[in-house]
Amino acid sequence: MGNYTSFQEARESVARFELLALAAETQIQREAVLKELQRAKLALHSAFTNSTPAEQDQLIYMQEHLQSVYQDEL
Repeated sequence: MGNYTSFQEARESVARFELLALAAETQIQREAVLKELQRAKLALHSAFTNSTPAEQDQLIYMQEHLQSVYQDEL
């Protein structure tokens, strides 16, 4: 397996983004979601270069999922 730490951090960041996006009701909460979205994108990008091809496929899926959640929830 590639760089497990970076891959796991990316997965955790995506999960945090999802939870924040689903719970966001106020403008301040939405701003926190946008900050977490940026962190998640950076984590995915960082993890990609050190990941196995299978992990890269999952990271691409997570990136697409981020965009979908962002569009649906905000």
